[in-house]
Amino acid sequence: MRDETRILRAIVTPAAAGTPLHEGPVFAAPFHVPGAVGDATYTYAGYEQPNWTTLERVLQIIETGAGLPDGAEAKALCFASGAAATMALLGTVLRPGDAVVLPSGAYFNSRKLVEGYFAAIGVEIRSAPVTGELQGELLEGARLLWIETPSNPGMEVCDIAALCKRAHRAGALAACDNSMATPVGQNVLALGADFSVVSDTKLMTGHSDVLLGHVAVTDEAWYARLLEWRHRTGGGPGPMEAWLATRSLATLTLRLERSTANALRVAEWLESRPEVLFVRYPGLKSHESYQTAARQMRSFGPVVSFALRSGEFADAFLRAAQLVTNATSFGGITTTAERRARWGNDAVHEGLIRMSVGCEAIEDLLDDFGQALDGKR
Repeated sequence: MRDETRILRAIVTPAAAGTPLHEGPVFAAPFHVPGAVGDATYTYAGYEQPNWTTLERVLQIIETGAGLPDGAEAKALCFASGAAATMALLGTVLRPGDAVVLPSGAYFNSRKLVEGYFAAIGVEIRSAPVTGELQGELLEGARLLWIETPSNPGMEVCDIAALCKRAHRAGALAACDNSMATPVGQNVLALGADFSVVSDTKLMTGHSDVLLGHVAVTDEAWYARLLEWRHRTGGGPGPMEAWLATRSLATLTLRLERSTANALRVAEWLESRPEVLFVRYPGLKSHESYQTAARQMRSFGPVVSFALRSGEFADAFLRAAQLVTNATSFGGITTTAERRARWGNDAVHEGLIRMSVGCEAIEDLLDDFGQALDGKR
């Protein structure tokens, strides 16, 4: 069964007469627990909750995909945000004296979390660029390899399978932040990662209206440890967020297909414009890691990074573009973009724009981008 069918059918309730086709949100903190505690499916919403159960069942189907090596199945745990999912993974795995190998251009929030909290408790940080699998040179004695591909906002690509093999040979675990591609676009567990970490706030849910994250694993022991972390830290989402996410996942493959097709057209168009200094998109054959991306990605995703000659020029373009919402984050159904250097978090060109291409008609987008650039020459 294909992803489109598998995911859509996963959110339909059993066919009992008079019941709704889709479950609604369950607003409850405590649940009735008469008699023995073990007889109750749910006791307290800080531990388990019906909307989490449904969401995690769909996430498990998505993360397992068409199948994992040796017939393994993924198990997923949802969290209140991508940052909460990242903290759960790092907090479960890392201890004082351990070493973690990060991409040198790691996502800002993840990088600051490791450099701040984990460095302070005695975790050693090693870092190397994404491209060229250079992180693999730093794995001796490491506890965890943290992979990000495509990177954010540089859109750099590394070979996940090769890096995971090197990590395992060195006795390290491998985790991959798969927020850019989603498990539909890139199945990192099938490529050898021990952990798939995803900010579902972005492309997974796609409507820019929910904060959510998840961690998926195939190992039962790690699943139990992550579950314990969520129990003790209260890191789960609210019922409305979990329900909204489940509703949104039904259209993931549709949104991903449309926005990815649009992103490739936009990237190709940007390459033809003299105002554009460079374009970074793994689906372009001009990308230095195109062959690697094409081998491991089923979908190149909606995010295109490109640079205009200056910060002022980039800001003027964003003001003039009528079909671009100037906002952070990515993966929504509408096209958003921002000049990344305005935050001061990343070592990027002042005119770099990270654009998340949405599901609008591509002809309208290209017409709009054309008028925005033509007016700024």
